[in-house]
Amino acid sequence: MENKKFSDLGLSNEVLRAINDMGFEEPSAIQGEVIPVLLEGHDVIGQAQTGTGKTLAFGAPVLSSISKDGRHVKCLVLAPTRELAIQVNDELVRIAKHARKNILPVYGGQPIDRQIKAIRRGVDIVVGTPGRILDLLRRGVLDLTDIEFLVLDEADEMLNMGFIDDIEEIIKSANDDRNTLLFSATMPREIKNLARNYMKDDSKHISVVKNAITCSAVSQFYFEVKHKDRFETLCRVLDVDEPTAAIIFCKTKKGVDELVESMQTRGYSVEGMHGDMTQNHRINTLRKFKEGNLEFLVATDVAARGIDVENVSHVINYDLPQDNESYVHRIGRTGRANREGIAYTLVTPREYMALKQIERATKGKIKRKEIPTVDDIFVAKYKNICTRITDTLSSEDYKRFVPLVSELDNEYSLVDVAAALTHMIYSKEVSFDYTENKIGAKSAKFVRLFLNVGRMDSVNPKSLLQFLGDQGNIRKEEIGDIDIMEKFTFIDAAEDAVQDIIDNCTNKRFNGGRRVRIEVANSKRR
Repeated sequence: MENKKFSDLGLSNEVLRAINDMGFEEPSAIQGEVIPVLLEGHDVIGQAQTGTGKTLAFGAPVLSSISKDGRHVKCLVLAPTRELAIQVNDELVRIAKHARKNILPVYGGQPIDRQIKAIRRGVDIVVGTPGRILDLLRRGVLDLTDIEFLVLDEADEMLNMGFIDDIEEIIKSANDDRNTLLFSATMPREIKNLARNYMKDDSKHISVVKNAITCSAVSQFYFEVKHKDRFETLCRVLDVDEPTAAIIFCKTKKGVDELVESMQTRGYSVEGMHGDMTQNHRINTLRKFKEGNLEFLVATDVAARGIDVENVSHVINYDLPQDNESYVHRIGRTGRANREGIAYTLVTPREYMALKQIERATKGKIKRKEIPTVDDIFVAKYKNICTRITDTLSSEDYKRFVPLVSELDNEYSLVDVAAALTHMIYSKEVSFDYTENKIGAKSAKFVRLFLNVGRMDSVNPKSLLQFLGDQGNIRKEEIGDIDIMEKFTFIDAAEDAVQDIIDNCTNKRFNGGRRVRIEVANSKRR
């Protein structure tokens, strides 16, 4: 599958345009195997781990194939949890960018009336959890007699959660002439029974299960960032660590071009590599990187194949990769020749779960690291400059400048002269115009609040902002940093909005679950 492109697989032009907009260069293993088989009309059992690109594997052929009459649902995707349903829906919306298909997520914890109205207006694809889908079926709102595709995503997880009876009732409500797609990381007996009872005899079993790969020589860390702070975070990391040579990975060709331009503007010694560049350009870029004439190489996964450079001290995932296997390949570019390597990954809060999936798949530990402050950068640069000064003083090379400095001694303190020279070096080596010690630092007009709901309550930034808006009429501009933990959350709220949040949102149920308790955070909780 290495040399195949999405354009070789038989997808519609509208879907190919969306994939090109997303910047993917070639299909992952599961995508390359599943897409052609689905387009041929076969039922498919896809055995693959989470994080291998399964949504695109079924979403692209489904959106390339389904008819549209404006009245009937043509595809149903079942997911075990609301988080996965939201994630799958978001991905399908991106794939359907040019396809003019209506996609609706349905799950518990959201008003069912809105979902009923949306279905009655007409949707092409419904993505939902078994409980909510069954509720809509029993109310006579959802009609599956015209669906062309039924997708069971993370089927083994749905069975583990006790959904087998619900799933069977839903399948029996669908027309027999559909195509059925079943994705599962494992193949327990119940999955095999589902396939035997509800899939066509000519169904194809496609397995891309890989043994877990570990990189023991690589220390792995992640920084949790806001999207708008991603580039500044990268600059801070580079300024503190001062890598001898680093490969920075982006998910898309466009991302590579934009990052290279931004870094070059800041004075970094950097060039990019991706599939649209000529072979000669890529060879020359790689030669400069190997010879030490480039400090940083920004690349896509495809362009980085075959890169074998022993002195790479850092690999930085500016974007998360498309699948878990690519992560392993990326970080394997450092820690070679018995050297220790460092791998950093920048993730937004909504990407955190994908990072945990990578951690599980690779059986490694990816530790959280705090984004460097300007004070951290100053200390790192100061130590580096002092080391260089000490090394220079141990040689004789500097002595020809002694008469020049002696002239300055007549007018200035030599301590001030040394400080001025150090300042000149520091200013030249710090490329980003840092305005605040900490990224996202807020003024005194923001107040830290504590909420007793967290990830276990399915809190994410989007759902939390929606809750605050619905219950307290709070605008997203009035909320600063959001730090979501397993059982609780901290938010920075505009001082003027604090009382409205406490008065209007306290004791309200979050997504139909726990009642929310809100209070001003004390210093111990920070």
